[in-house]
Amino acid sequence: MARVPTAPGSPTPEPAGPAYRRPVPLVGDDSSAAARAAAPDGWAMGEDVVAALGRVVAGRRDIRRFRPDPVPEPLLTAVLEAGHRAPSVGHSQPWRFVVVRDAGTRDRAAALADAARLRQAEGLTEDRAARLLDLKLEGLREAPVGVVVACDRRTPAAGVLGRATFPDTDLWSCATAVQNMWLTARALGLGMGWVTLFEPADLAGLLGLPDGVETLGWLCLGWPDERPPEPGLQRAAWSTRAPLADVVLEERWPAEGEGPTAPVSHLRGPSSARLVGATDAADAQLAAPEALGVLDRVVARVRALGAGEVRGGVLVLAAADHPVAGLGVSAFPSSVTRDVALAAVAGESAGALAARGAGLGVVVVDAGVAGGPVPGALDARPAAARGDLVSGDALAAADVDRLLEAGVAVGRDAAASGLVVLGEVGIGNTTVAAALAAALLGLGPHDAVGLGVGADAGTLERKRAVVARALERVGDVSSRSARQLLGALGGGEVALLTGVVLGAARAGAPVVLDGLAASVPALLAVREEPAVQAHLVAGQRSREVAHAAVLRELGLEPVLALRLRAGEGVGGSLAASLVLQALRVRQALAVTRESR
Repeated sequence: MARVPTAPGSPTPEPAGPAYRRPVPLVGDDSSAAARAAAPDGWAMGEDVVAALGRVVAGRRDIRRFRPDPVPEPLLTAVLEAGHRAPSVGHSQPWRFVVVRDAGTRDRAAALADAARLRQAEGLTEDRAARLLDLKLEGLREAPVGVVVACDRRTPAAGVLGRATFPDTDLWSCATAVQNMWLTARALGLGMGWVTLFEPADLAGLLGLPDGVETLGWLCLGWPDERPPEPGLQRAAWSTRAPLADVVLEERWPAEGEGPTAPVSHLRGPSSARLVGATDAADAQLAAPEALGVLDRVVARVRALGAGEVRGGVLVLAAADHPVAGLGVSAFPSSVTRDVALAAVAGESAGALAARGAGLGVVVVDAGVAGGPVPGALDARPAAARGDLVSGDALAAADVDRLLEAGVAVGRDAAASGLVVLGEVGIGNTTVAAALAAALLGLGPHDAVGLGVGADAGTLERKRAVVARALERVGDVSSRSARQLLGALGGGEVALLTGVVLGAARAGAPVVLDGLAASVPALLAVREEPAVQAHLVAGQRSREVAHAAVLRELGLEPVLALRLRAGEGVGGSLAASLVLQALRVRQALAVTRESR
């Protein structure tokens, strides 16, 4: 049909013909763009639903006391179904719900939690320890049902949409499942308590979980025998809820000194009674006071930590390469890092052999070795690109957090063996360690940078120049946290070992340091947790210029001063051997008549 012409400026006529209806899908979203534009709030469920949801969220509580009455199966199914409806990255649904009704299993779980609670209390200040021990954990035995939420992580992160860049989103997905279950239980009148006072490996062993499946703790489920009006820890004056304004940031993190303060830590060193008791025990023995010199002081420190029966330990050897090596700061190629790491895994490196001779186990961690993951090593490799200190930051903030977290887990696990000895390998890492030491202690490049193994005068000048330019780039660091310094000037192995020190100290273990690159992590850890210092033992003082300054800042006298340049935890392992021998001497030494 021909189009009827219209005069300029006249209205366009309505199209002729029938009015067609919009195709509406029989499945999925049947709303139209016009309807959504006309009522952007048209998806809301109404004020009554919003108000009810608000009451459920505000009324959610961590329940510790339960009635023995059974939970009806339909209600249990409703709680589990709510968890199964949680959002998950890549729709991966990684949660697995282990429902435990057996009273014997619940008793064993309660015993594990009681032991973990006592271990954690030992590391807290006296007031906080008492409050922790006051917290009731009988819900593990009282609640008729336990639900352990486990995350099945056996699928590689790169194989799940959204996890390649944020590998821990599977754990976050499982956490949303826990919240769904918790809110549903509250709405149904059930009580739920989330207990995480477990060593994850112990809980996994209790339930027979395979490798690659991690627990998020134990959920106690049952009819509540309490109806708390506010959160339990808030009622116990453990903490208060922060105002919303304190945790909401606009657009980006504020400038230094203006953002939220870090959460408070309550880690403590050994009590004065333990310190004096360790000295008293030595005084009652058939030997002159401090007959073993520095070793006697180390033995007293170890005993004061409650670790007097230590008979072994673990060398944690962290390996990483650094872009700074490309600036001519080392006499050796970066390929040496990988070779040493492979030899350590095989038990053939200098550090591994020294550890074996000292009766120590060896854990090798790949914290960023060039050329792909090191076979046989724990994988803690940074995900993002790394900088050379001069032109850019060393590590992305997310990688710093991930490396610290991985280190804490390694240190906590290693603490169960006794002494935790630090070792590192990485071409260029003395430059990294010198830059960090200079920033932490206010040293100039000439006071922080040493010659290095096999280096010449030209290499030394390049190292000093690199450290000077790195310090100039980062500027004033006086208000920067340990994490921020690690991001600006650190390396993968330094960040990993910083976490190891924190994890081992929190578990109550003595930590034996090695050279500069294995001592700077301790200094960073002390900046995070001052009480960590009481757990440190200086295994040696190396040839690196800044090492003596770092040990002075930590208040530590080294066990050995052999001018070692080996790295790899060799000096720390040799010192650990002496410490273990000194402990055996003090444990078996005869006591005097007056002390009997």
